[in-house]
Amino acid sequence: MRKALIVGINNYPKAPLRGCVNDASAFSGIIEANGDGSPNFDVRLVTDVPTKSELKGLIIELFSGDCETALLYFSGHGLLDDIGGYIVTPDYKPNDEGVSMDEILTIANDSKAQNRVIILDCCHSGALGSPKNLGGKSAHIGEGVSILTASRDIESAIEINGHGVFTNLLLDALQGGAADLRGHITPGSVYAYIDQALGPWDQRPVFKTNITRFTSLRTVTPQVPIDILRKLVDYFPTPQDEFYLDPSFEDTNAPVVEHKVVEPHAKPENVAIFKHLQKFQGVGLVVPVGEPFMYFAAMNSKSCKLTALGYHYWRLVKEKRI
Repeated sequence: MRKALIVGINNYPKAPLRGCVNDASAFSGIIEANGDGSPNFDVRLVTDVPTKSELKGLIIELFSGDCETALLYFSGHGLLDDIGGYIVTPDYKPNDEGVSMDEILTIANDSKAQNRVIILDCCHSGALGSPKNLGGKSAHIGEGVSILTASRDIESAIEINGHGVFTNLLLDALQGGAADLRGHITPGSVYAYIDQALGPWDQRPVFKTNITRFTSLRTVTPQVPIDILRKLVDYFPTPQDEFYLDPSFEDTNAPVVEHKVVEPHAKPENVAIFKHLQKFQGVGLVVPVGEPFMYFAAMNSKSCKLTALGYHYWRLVKEKRI
C-alpha cells in the first residue's frame, strides 16, 4: 500500500545532464526496502521518459487509487517562467517545456492516498506550491501532502561530479542520518538533515507540508533497541526521578579485574541496567548528576537523570506510542 514513482532524466537534446539517472536509481534502491531488508515502497523507476504526455500520465497513475503513501521523486531539469514552474521533459519546446508544477500539486491534492510526498531535485523546484498567479505566495496544499525540493524557486540545483548535491544528502539522510531514536525517517527529519548540511551561501532546500502527523519514509535499525527504550519508565517512574547508582553497577568493579575495587562489587543485574543507562546517555536521554561520566557516577554513588529529550521519549513510552 506504499508506492513510489522515481524519475530521472539525463537525455535532454540540447542540455544533457549526467547524474539524474544515477541519482534516481540510487534513491530507488534505498527507498524500496527498510534498513532490515523488509519491503517498503513498491517502486516504479523510469529513466529518460521522452515526453511530457508520458510523464504526466505516470504522475496521474501514481496518485490515483487509495493507498497509504504515494511518493513522487524527480531528478532532471526544472524551469521557471512568468506563468510558473515546470519539470522539464526531453520534448520541450518554447511555451511547452514540460509538466507544470501547479498541475502536479493539483493532482496530488485531489489524490485519495492518505499521504502524498513530492521530492524534486531540479532547478527552481521551490516553485512547487507557490504559483505565479498568486504572486508567489503559498498555494493551498491539501491535507496529507508534503513537498521537499532541492532549491528555492529563484535558485539552481547544483550537480557536482555527476551527482546532485541535494540527492546525495537525501540518500545519506535515508540511510540513517535523519533517523530518530526509534529508527523512523520522516520528510521533516530529512529536511532538517539537509538544511543543516547546506550553508547559507549554498542552494537552500524548501519544505512545505499540510499534515497532522509525519509518515515514515523509511525505517532503519534504532540507535537504542525498542525493548530497552521502553525501560525508561521502569528506571524513572516519574520524569523528575533520579536513578541512584553505586559501585555495584560498574562491571569492572570486580575482584577478578586487576585494579582497585570497592564494595559493593559488581552485580550482574545492576550491570545490565547500567549498560542500558549508558546507552541512554550515549543518545542524549540521560545525564549523570554531579559527575562528568556515568562511570564516576556509579563508582562515587551518585545518580543520573533524564534530559529534556529523555523526557520526550519517556512520555512516548508512557503513552504507549513506542
